Amino acid sequence: MYRTLLVDDEPRGLNTLKKLLLEYCPELRIVAECADADSAREKIELLEPHIVFLDISLPGKSGFDMLAEMEKISFEIIFVTAHNEYTLQAFRYSAVDYLVKPIDEDLLTKAAARAVKRISSRTANENINTLLHNIGRSPSSQDSRLCIPSLKGFQVVELNDIMYFEASGSYTNIYFTNGSNICASKPILEYEELLSDAGFVRIHKSYLVNLMHIREYLRGEGGSVVLNNNMELEVSRRKKELFLSKIKTFYKF
Repeated sequence: MYRTLLVDDEPRGLNTLKKLLLEYCPELRIVAECADADSAREKIELLEPHIVFLDISLPGKSGFDMLAEMEKISFEIIFVTAHNEYTLQAFRYSAVDYLVKPIDEDLLTKAAARAVKRISSRTANENINTLLHNIGRSPSSQDSRLCIPSLKGFQVVELNDIMYFEASGSYTNIYFTNGSNICASKPILEYEELLSDAGFVRIHKSYLVNLMHIREYLRGEGGSVVLNNNMELEVSRRKKELFLSKIKTFYKF
C-alpha cells in the first residue's frame, strides 16, 4: 500500500478524486486530505506520503509555492487542476503526471501506475547500490550494509550500527547503537538467515543479536547477555549451545 495525500480546496473535487482512487487504485491508501498548502506541508512532513495528488490553484499559496518552500521532495507528485496552462511548470518539478479536471479514470489509473513504478524503481536502485557496496567484502564483514524495508519506505544501514533485532509478529524492530530504532516490514527469520555469516546469532525466539556488541554473558538455565548499551536480553535454553559456539568462534577463544 502506498501512502497517498490529496490536496484540493474544492470539497467536490476532493470527494470525486477520493472515490475514483478507492474504486480504480486500491493499491493507494489515502492517509490525509488537505484544503490548503500550509496544512498539506504539515501533513507531508508528519505522514511522509509516497504520492501527493496536488491541486495547483489553492487559497493563499499555490501548489508550486508549497513545493518551492520545501527543502526536499521525497514523494511522487501528480498535479490535478482545472486549467492546462501550468503544464511546463508542473514538469519542472518532475511530476509523474498532470491531470485536468474533470478527471478521466483511465488517465488516473495510468498516472497512479507510473507513480508506483517510479517508487519501486527508487527502492530497487537503492538495493542495487547496497549490493555493489557489499561486493568484494567477506560474508562476515561488519562493513557491509543492509537495505531495510520499513513502514515509511526503506533505510540503508551499516551492519556494525545494529545492536539487535526483536521479533514483533511478521515485523521486526531493529535497535541501533545511537539509541534509535525502526520497524522493518520483514519477519526476524529472514534477517536470521540473511546474517547468519555476518556476526549475528539468534539467542531467543524474540532476539537476533550482533555479537560485536555483546559485553557480558551471565550464566543461567539459558543465561542472558548484556549489550554495550546495558540492555540485558535472555538467552533461551534451546539457543544456549548455538550461542556459546558462535561467540567462541567469533572471538577466537
